[in-house]
Amino acid sequence: MQRKHFLIAPLAASLMLVSCGGDKTEGGDEMSAVDTLKTEAPAEQVTETFFQVPSPGEMLTFIKMVGGKNNKNVSFLNSPDNQKNYTDTKSKALNFGIYSCDLSYCSIFEIGSEALKYFKTVKQLGDQIGVSSAIQPEVLKRLEGNLGNPDSLSVITDDVYFSSFETLEQGKQGPTLSLVVSGGWIESLYIATSLAKFDAKSPVVERLADQKYTLDNLIEFLKKYESDANVASVLTQFTELQAEFNKIGEKDAAAATDKTKHVLGGGKELTITEAQYKAIVEKIKSIRNSYTLTK
Repeated sequence: MQRKHFLIAPLAASLMLVSCGGDKTEGGDEMSAVDTLKTEAPAEQVTETFFQVPSPGEMLTFIKMVGGKNNKNVSFLNSPDNQKNYTDTKSKALNFGIYSCDLSYCSIFEIGSEALKYFKTVKQLGDQIGVSSAIQPEVLKRLEGNLGNPDSLSVITDDVYFSSFETLEQGKQGPTLSLVVSGGWIESLYIATSLAKFDAKSPVVERLADQKYTLDNLIEFLKKYESDANVASVLTQFTELQAEFNKIGEKDAAAATDKTKHVLGGGKELTITEAQYKAIVEKIKSIRNSYTLTK
């Protein structure tokens, strides 16, 4: 079965019991906090919060479902040729996440030859950030043997991303992990908004509005490692993006308008105008390009 979500937890978390919790909107494309249950533990033990994170491929799979399945455009992806220019820890981690998302895109949209290129790039960066054990040589053989099977390609590329995530988490590489997740998330939004233009009735635009809550939780996760200068710089950029998302209106469901809207738990809905959409898209593009473009 293909895994769709994984859990982020502070890497110094103590023993805890986890219950189902956290608000979740329709579609399952957000990070939702999962409440922890307090146990009768010594006073020095503290409960922590998990964050459920969608794989970058989820947004792309959704876009394919609503009409983009024949798309073969790779012009807006980060070129594998840029990989050699990423020499510092921050750019390597961010672009590992970005390239992993690009790999997922190529798999989902059945662009097999490009998927091979991006896999090799992900493998090279993975070796450099310490996740080489998660990307074994036999994975390349699996990819090569499934170029005509998009479903299998998607499973394989998601497995690569999840395995890399788990390796970083188990290795207690919190700052690197947070940068990888940030890169993958911003790239998924960049690709989504490159493919989908504003339409008041578009479910893709609704899904973008939902990312307001994903971003809120991602920012809380980044704050765990803001003592790291690289994470702090990403946190600053994501906080600026959050300010744009916070301009999206939230109303009672009974007060529906003809603007883009998405009903939330508790009878609430988000309403996003074209101006707000364009401002969010421009900020996403600016942040993403600051990670991928080289001087």
